[in-house]
Amino acid sequence: MSNTLDSQIEDGCAVLTGYRRTFQAGNNGSINSISDRGTQLPGHREIDKLGQNRDSVYFRDGVRRIDFVLSYVDDKDGDKKAERRREFEANLEKAGLELETEDKSESDDRKTYYLKIHAPWEVLATYADVLKIKVPFKASDIPKAREVPLEWLTHPFRLPDNIMRPEPDYFTAPFDKSKVDFFLIDDKDTFFPPSTRNRIVYYILTRCPYYKEDRKEKDKTGINRLLNNGTYTSAYPLHDCKYWKKAQDMQCESERYHLYKYWARFLCFYKEQPLNLIKKYYGEKIGIYFAWLGFYTEMLFFAAVMGVICFVYGVLSYEDNITSKEICDPKIGGMIVMCPLCDKKCSYWKLNSTCLSSWQSHLFDNEGTVFFAIFMGIWVTLFLEFWKRRQARLEYEWDLVDFEEEQQQLQIRPEYELKCTGRRLNRITQEMEPYLPFPSKCARFCLSGATVLFWVMACIMGVIAYRLAVYAAFASIMKDSPTSKIQLVGSLITPQLATSVTASCINFVIILILNFLYEHVAIWITDMEIPKTHLEYENKLTMKMFMFQFVNYYSSCFYVAFFKGKFVGYPGNYTYMFGKWSKLRNEECAPGGCLIELTTQLLIVMAGKQMVGNVQEALLPLLRNWWGSRKGRSHPESTYSRWEQDHDLQNFSQFGLFYEYLEMVIQFGFITLFVASFPLAPLLALFNNILEVRVDAWKFTTQFRRPVAAKSRNIGAWEEILNVVAILSVVTNAFIMAFTSDMIPRLVYLYAYHPGDEATMRGYITNSLSLYNISQIPESNLPEAGENPSCYRDYRYPPGHEKQYTHNMQFWHILAAKLAFIIIMEHVVFVVKFFVAWLIPDVPTEVKARIKRERFLVQEYLHNYEVEKLKMQLIRYFNIIKLNNSLKNNDFGVC
Repeated sequence: MSNTLDSQIEDGCAVLTGYRRTFQAGNNGSINSISDRGTQLPGHREIDKLGQNRDSVYFRDGVRRIDFVLSYVDDKDGDKKAERRREFEANLEKAGLELETEDKSESDDRKTYYLKIHAPWEVLATYADVLKIKVPFKASDIPKAREVPLEWLTHPFRLPDNIMRPEPDYFTAPFDKSKVDFFLIDDKDTFFPPSTRNRIVYYILTRCPYYKEDRKEKDKTGINRLLNNGTYTSAYPLHDCKYWKKAQDMQCESERYHLYKYWARFLCFYKEQPLNLIKKYYGEKIGIYFAWLGFYTEMLFFAAVMGVICFVYGVLSYEDNITSKEICDPKIGGMIVMCPLCDKKCSYWKLNSTCLSSWQSHLFDNEGTVFFAIFMGIWVTLFLEFWKRRQARLEYEWDLVDFEEEQQQLQIRPEYELKCTGRRLNRITQEMEPYLPFPSKCARFCLSGATVLFWVMACIMGVIAYRLAVYAAFASIMKDSPTSKIQLVGSLITPQLATSVTASCINFVIILILNFLYEHVAIWITDMEIPKTHLEYENKLTMKMFMFQFVNYYSSCFYVAFFKGKFVGYPGNYTYMFGKWSKLRNEECAPGGCLIELTTQLLIVMAGKQMVGNVQEALLPLLRNWWGSRKGRSHPESTYSRWEQDHDLQNFSQFGLFYEYLEMVIQFGFITLFVASFPLAPLLALFNNILEVRVDAWKFTTQFRRPVAAKSRNIGAWEEILNVVAILSVVTNAFIMAFTSDMIPRLVYLYAYHPGDEATMRGYITNSLSLYNISQIPESNLPEAGENPSCYRDYRYPPGHEKQYTHNMQFWHILAAKLAFIIIMEHVVFVVKFFVAWLIPDVPTEVKARIKRERFLVQEYLHNYEVEKLKMQLIRYFNIIKLNNSLKNNDFGVC
């Protein structure tokens, strides 16, 4: 495919060689050629002095549109780079592009040259044919959707119709240069929109060589290589105007201004997004991101409402929490002495010291949480299925139904060609191409996998070791307090609370540091694997970055949810994480369970990430934008050119959208994997995303250069990641409700072990504790001061029993109930998920019908077009024959 397109492009270049259109604007001069770059055109200097408006997207003649701009500076390696530029620009001219250079004396910094590029109609038509770009051939005859009842309620959220639908609806077909009159071409200069024009020019730039004709060096090809070696400093298409005011040229669409006015301002947060205008200006790839982000935010509203209802239920049932009342009661919780939380340094403590945390735990650990966990399992399915339908509709509306990955995504990466010295025959193209031998590929894959595994395990073990060390340190701080005073101190600060909060805060700081490290490690590992194509490189990097981020953000939450308090042992036989020599005893959960600690961990990491992210994305660029705006608005338009204004903006990198997706997918994991512990997580995500949409829009319209328009029919590898997270979330929430929450033990006690005939939770606390004879504790575990006897959280036989300190029958009943709950919940949610997925088709019936109709019309119109064309040819043929016969008869008559 690549070589076929190469040959087509070479043929196109040959056809277009020598093609030029010379425009004259009075006596103002013409375009600068390669040879006269340093010379001054007649009258050019005088026009600038007279105040010519340089804030324009046109050449000096005011006719030809600037489709792309390259910038460069003179430096110490100037001769070599100048030679590359000379060859590259000569080849661009051979490809039919028209060039115009702005001398550095005209630039604001007096050292930067700007090369403006224009693609004439012949070039655009040739490459539109090569790239099979779809263009309109007939106005759509499908009636618009009827207004639904109460549609007037949505009017405050609507945007003007010319903003929501900047282009009429058309039926489209791939462009064919030989059938130009088949398409709806009113004006060749505006037939291809600017986004399509810059996409075509960028396609040429990435494939144009910069070697001489007599020396064919395949590696010396493309603008990306020239940017990497410093030959050019930047390459970018132009914004069409300033974002704060419309362009003075009436031919200019001022789409950037409309995007800023109706989309990028925060005061528009309640308005719908102008997705069609975003697609038209930035291309389908960026449009599909904002469509997904907006849809995700809309769906978060329903999850946030249910989460608030669940939380409100916990608040309203606050006074009915018998368990917390017993813990806080001085005659019950105040009389129960608990075993030390660590060896030697920790003292005994009273149960009512956990009074505050038990009340807090009830807000999130109640009957409503079970319902909410099941709801979120179904919500995830609805979100993914409805997104598939929205995506299918956008694919049709944006002409992406038959779209194949762009050639620049599938072409071989230059790094692959340089590092793979072996060559083999490509069975399709029948040409020799570089390849990576299987043993080398296998070795690189194994090394990559081992590196990823090492970093993952190191991160997990580091988090656990840190938490155990901090836990022992905070517990020992209170060792000097006599038991009678622990109640007062512990009601404010307990070792569990201190460890949870500080570990979460410090862990979040470490997460931010490791993010920077993980990014470089992921890029290094991906480079080491030497992916063949750009698409393969992006997908591999996506998976590795997500894996690292997954471990980085979620490892501490997984530890608290599924390991903390599960493998503690009992007094005299405690379990140690790294053996007894480490003296790091496994953490215990509070009598009310570990759920409140998981909530604390999730809240701090999730909220902290959102706050830091918004500061990085909004406040820092805002200061930069303030300074840039002062510079831009202080310059008169006659001197501060459009290409210089865009040059001063930030470059939108190849992985710009990658980090935006990654941020949102990590958030998606927070609100699905651990949502049973914090029902308000969707509400936090909703508030963040409302801000995120406008911050991202503001960055694109004010901070970034205009990205090269790129096509994409979906969100790529992120869709598979979301599906995996959605399935995993059902399992994690089921385990959280069973093993992290105290819900199942309470229900078992309520229905099987409560004293008397009345089902009540009275006595649950004493029932959930086991006794231990302190006199039997080993000296290594014995605290410096003690009381006898003491309690610990477990279901074991008391001292003196024939099976003392082994699990009693209630423990096994609770374990069976937990496993049964997991099985039932998972099966119920999965059955509903698969039923909903089956019930909701991925492509709406209406869209299927439109696709079929459009394909039918394309075939019908092409058939009629060919028939009419044949008729016209036959008519001309017969007319010529008749004319010849007539001439012959006339000649005979004269004779």
